[in-house]
Amino acid sequence: MTAGVASSMALNSVKQMGQGKRPSLRKLLLTPSNVQRVSDQLAQMRGAAMKIGQLMSMDAGDVLPPELSQILVRLRDDAHPMPPAQLKRTLSAEWPAQWLLSFDKFDVRPIAAASIGQVHRGQLKDGRDLAIKVQYPGVAKSIDSDIANVGILMRVSGLLPKGFELAPYLEEGRKQLHEETDYKREATQLIQFGNLLANKTQFVVPELHSDWSTPNILAMTYVAGVPIERVTEEPQEIRDQIAKDLIDLTIHELFSYGVMQTDPNFANYLYQPDRQRIALLDFGATHKISPPVVQFYHRLMLAGFAGDDVALEAAMKDIGFIDENTKNDQIIQIVHMAKFVFETLQENLYLDFANTKLATHLQDLAISLAKDGFTPPPLPVDVLLIQRKFGGMFLLAAKLAARVDVVALIAIHLKGTVQSCQTNRRVLSNE
Repeated sequence: MTAGVASSMALNSVKQMGQGKRPSLRKLLLTPSNVQRVSDQLAQMRGAAMKIGQLMSMDAGDVLPPELSQILVRLRDDAHPMPPAQLKRTLSAEWPAQWLLSFDKFDVRPIAAASIGQVHRGQLKDGRDLAIKVQYPGVAKSIDSDIANVGILMRVSGLLPKGFELAPYLEEGRKQLHEETDYKREATQLIQFGNLLANKTQFVVPELHSDWSTPNILAMTYVAGVPIERVTEEPQEIRDQIAKDLIDLTIHELFSYGVMQTDPNFANYLYQPDRQRIALLDFGATHKISPPVVQFYHRLMLAGFAGDDVALEAAMKDIGFIDENTKNDQIIQIVHMAKFVFETLQENLYLDFANTKLATHLQDLAISLAKDGFTPPPLPVDVLLIQRKFGGMFLLAAKLAARVDVVALIAIHLKGTVQSCQTNRRVLSNE
């Protein structure tokens, strides 16, 4: 891939110099042909490169150069599955000899193919209907080199703001991806969430089948459903309820459970219209949240709803959104961004996620900060993952054009009375 891109860049550079133009490194890199070449190769690489692309394409939105966004969107949507012969070798290395005799049916075509593994459906002769997650051979060994290569691509593309420290994020991504390749760990998390949500009838978590699970294979009960992003044609009240349930789950993960599934990729959710419940599918990115971080968010929300600017700024410093290198005028603007979020939550009984006012205003403020030279401090991993989950839930609720009483969901978890919030809500209810 590197040789092909370099050759293309060299030819285009010579052509532009021949035309009396001074070539731009970024423009030479991000030509349509190079975009296609990089997309094709990374999609075939799978592994960490594809996973990083998935994370960035969901989180970065319109901030990325459109050419690079095109690469990352393809990585989010595409995955080259294992050929049947490779799949058979992989399963035979993990399962007992003659394992196929235990199955009535095993579909070699994956029902899902992602960055670290692919999922197959199989029916055992004892009647069990399984979803079998098979890890790509060698994917764990490729994580370190893949992340290093993606880091180089990001730097050369001109994506990163001046002064931005990429290394800590790549290192944390590397650690997280190594955890996600540990299917024994994911099996434990699957059981944990199954127990946590056992009495929540709005959710279904697949059951683990340990007799067909190994360090590289995860066997679960097959769960059918409609991809969550296709529920956009359902009536408003159903879309509202889906968004409400998932946002409520996220808040419970933070304040009640102390553990969070931190990958809000839409593919990790299915909807079952007949039973009006949501299937939760992937727990590889589950992360335990430290109690101090939970308390920081508790203080942040109390201060935000109370309209206490001093307490809000202090909480944001403790969380890590601002530090000693942040200029005073930048601190004022960042605190204003947080205040705007809390004011928006309180100004109506329901937050209308279809209204782009909130996202647009925050994006404008963020661009203004970037132009002023603001470089985000390296955030603790807990905060990074929590913010990613919050952002993913916002994107999903916006996709569903849902309306949710977010304040009521949060207020349950706040100790004491959020006076200004409750007053506003009573007025709105009376109106």
